[in-house]
Amino acid sequence: MSEPDQRAPAVSVGAPRFSRLSRRGFLVLAGSTALTACSSIQDSAPPQAALPPAEPEAPPQPANVLGTGTVRIALILPLGASGNAGLAAQSLRNAAEMAIAEFTGANIQILVKDDGGTAPGAQAAATQAIDEGARAIIGPVFAHSVAGAGQVALSRGVPLVGFSTDTNVARRGVYLLSFLPQTDVERAVRYAASTGKRGFVALLPDNAYGSVVEAAFRETVPQAGGRILAIERYATGGNAYAEAARRLAPSATQADAIFLPDAADMVPQLIQALAAAGVNPAGKQLIGTGLWDDTKLFQAPSVAGGIFAAPDPAGFRAFAERYRARFSREPVRTATLAHDAVSLMAALVNSGGEAGLNDTAIQNPSGFSGIDGIFRFREDGTNQRGLAIMQIANGRADIVNPAPRSFAQGM
Repeated sequence: MSEPDQRAPAVSVGAPRFSRLSRRGFLVLAGSTALTACSSIQDSAPPQAALPPAEPEAPPQPANVLGTGTVRIALILPLGASGNAGLAAQSLRNAAEMAIAEFTGANIQILVKDDGGTAPGAQAAATQAIDEGARAIIGPVFAHSVAGAGQVALSRGVPLVGFSTDTNVARRGVYLLSFLPQTDVERAVRYAASTGKRGFVALLPDNAYGSVVEAAFRETVPQAGGRILAIERYATGGNAYAEAARRLAPSATQADAIFLPDAADMVPQLIQALAAAGVNPAGKQLIGTGLWDDTKLFQAPSVAGGIFAAPDPAGFRAFAERYRARFSREPVRTATLAHDAVSLMAALVNSGGEAGLNDTAIQNPSGFSGIDGIFRFREDGTNQRGLAIMQIANGRADIVNPAPRSFAQGM
């Protein structure tokens, strides 16, 4: 990451596998009253309210409205989409409901809109919400939907905080709160370099994800003081990786770090192919991305000692416990994004009123603290996160380098 801000601590934004849609699965889919530049979302259950006096109940809120505050915020999700997308959308909505309940004194009202998972649907939902008084937008989920809603938001002067992992749709005014693979690469490579690794090679899938992580790898390695000895890519869906491993082998034997950003079912095959090509992994640091955050991979002996960057899992465990208590089901792993986005909006409004929903406040360089740790937004709409370094051993992944608690600590 770039040099961390040295001024104030991050502000906290608040009081989180659908059966199990993981962070990996989502990537494949797709000081004061404020979050104090890092006031934080609470990770403990809110206190029990006293029993109210016996009196007539207020009429129930519409199903598409959350909260009773005076400042309206839109939440656009693919609630009407089929399959995992619709299921994940419901979990994100539930998390938004939790955030409203857990944020003390939240002066916001969430207008929930369904985009059906389409760009035209997102444009229509954004237009309708702004016409109904929304002063900011949370969501949508997919890149094409964020692009569609973002066009409307920018034209109407309303900030948007979406959940896509495609940085091509990010820009000033259209921010991404998602887990970005670039951040995973940067954190893990810098950590490896800090332990003395200098010669890096990479074996990458020849797809859009591979292109994204390759760009981050090429940028970060020299910045961290290392050298890229070779990069090879392989077509997905067959055994082309074996030939790519043979091409990489001469350089890999000289390297002390090997970058393998692929999913749990592929990584052991890549390691086996490298071994067959004469690469002894002993003494070499295996490095992955968020795709490695998968219990199936943890069981593979060949990956033992490998590292990847991820949010400290304690935050999600506490969130998931509260979610299960409230909804009697498991949250999707990325439900924390909706919780943090709602808490962010509540904090900004409580700190600066409706006028607090602006680019300057959203780009606070000190950042914010949420369920998954600290985060901040860049001017280009992308984000930086404080991630932990996880190391695989004995069938699990444990923290070997904790996530920073403020951007002043460095990343």
